Amino acid sequence: MTVVTSTQLPVVSLPQTELLTINVESIPFVSGKLAPGVSFKPLFLEPEVGIWVIVATFEPGSGLPIHLHTGTVHAYTLSGAWGYREYPDQLQTAGSYLYEPGASVHTLFAHESNTEDTNVLYVINGANVNFSDDGKFHSILDAVTLMKLSREFAAESGLPVDYLTGGGAQLNSQIAKVETD
Repeated sequence: MTVVTSTQLPVVSLPQTELLTINVESIPFVSGKLAPGVSFKPLFLEPEVGIWVIVATFEPGSGLPIHLHTGTVHAYTLSGAWGYREYPDQLQTAGSYLYEPGASVHTLFAHESNTEDTNVLYVINGANVNFSDDGKFHSILDAVTLMKLSREFAAESGLPVDYLTGGGAQLNSQIAKVETD
C-alpha cells in the first residue's frame, strides 16, 4: 500500500512507499550454524554499516566462545537466564536490558540450571571477533556472516529465512543544474 499526501513535507527526506516490517514469528530459527545449542532469527542485517539485529536462543548450558566486540551491543532478555563467565554474579534474566560498549570482551553462557531456553533480542554494531579456548583467532561473526549462514540454512532446510536489510552502495553521479537569469 502506498500512501500519497498532497501536503509538501517541511523537510527533505528519503522516499518511502511502504513500511519496512517483518513478523518475527514467520522467521524460522537458524539452528546448528553458530554453536551447539545456539540458534538465531535474523531481523535486520545491514552489511555495509555493520548493524545486525537478531533474536538468539540458547539451550541451557550452551554459549559462545570468548569474543571481542568491535562496536556496541544492546541486549534485551526475553526469557531464561544468561551471563558472562567473567561476571558470574551479574546474570541477565527476563526483562533485563544490557548495554555493552565497543571493545568489550567476554564469554557468553546460558545458565545450566535453566528450565527453559534463553531468548535475547540483540542490536549489534560491528562484529564479534571470536577466539578459541587457547586464545587464538577462531572466526568473525557479523552481518555478512549471518547473511551467509541464513542462506545456507534456507537451502538446506527448504524454509525461507526472510529479514530486513539495508545497503546497496552505488555510485550516484548528479550534475547540478544552476539556473541563470
